[in-house]
Amino acid sequence: MLSAAKRLFTQAQEGNTTALAKLLTWLENSDPKQALSMTELMQTKQAASRFGITGPPGAGKSTLVSRLIQFLRDQNLKVGVIAVDPSSPFSGGAILGDRIRYADHSLDPRVFVRSLGTRGSLGGLSASAYLMLRAFDACGFDVVLIETVGVGQTELDVLHVADQVTVVLVPESGDSIQAMKAGLMEIADVFLVNKSDRPGADSLAREIKNSVHDGESGKSPEVFSVVATQGKGIEPWFQFVKDHIDSDQALKNRTCPERLREEAKALLRWRWEQDVVKRLKAIKRPADLRKIVSK
Repeated sequence: MLSAAKRLFTQAQEGNTTALAKLLTWLENSDPKQALSMTELMQTKQAASRFGITGPPGAGKSTLVSRLIQFLRDQNLKVGVIAVDPSSPFSGGAILGDRIRYADHSLDPRVFVRSLGTRGSLGGLSASAYLMLRAFDACGFDVVLIETVGVGQTELDVLHVADQVTVVLVPESGDSIQAMKAGLMEIADVFLVNKSDRPGADSLAREIKNSVHDGESGKSPEVFSVVATQGKGIEPWFQFVKDHIDSDQALKNRTCPERLREEAKALLRWRWEQDVVKRLKAIKRPADLRKIVSK
């Protein structure tokens, strides 16, 4: 299997999108120990700029990501997208489909979109996402956008993989600012108040600014009011993204010890969970319960 994966890896580096899709599936389903043995994957000399986009369901994340993809393509950049969706409790796969959300870019050979289920991860990203992102690096992508599901204090894994994090909110999100203050409010580099033509948008923007400029987070994120469906007000966000790409910090972030530790933690947790699943399958009668748990 490893030799076949290496062949897929070589073909993906040559621009074969079918091979890339199969390689990502292999990374999602295989033991991380096999992937970590691939020198080509782990020692790449190039790195894509990574941008996380998160926010509550219905906030307009996908519309904003689609517009950002178009902006990046206008800059002649090769763009990858990982769209993280809730996992099916039965199959473990992503419930929503990437082609539905990004159909406008489906025929562009320099845009590759992949749906990915959370597979029960409390942090919002499955362990395989870390390895998939390394594959995008090795295959010459300039930018990878990571759209994650939901918001809250438990869905913070995007902080450990993205170079910049954008949180998308809508006027109806106003009541949840306090609940998010100990979570995403502290990791965001940019806040987008989408659907800003609705009542309450201005007050939400002010509330965000007051929350993130009170000295608790130690940084001052940008706050932009936008209307994604009309493309209104999104140019400053585009410029923010472009400035980071031009800063060429992606490769440096890839060797950050703290991020490497988080990646190791996610991969180790995945292996432990697989071992637990294997042991649970051995339970056939009440006596087995005590035997398995006591080990």
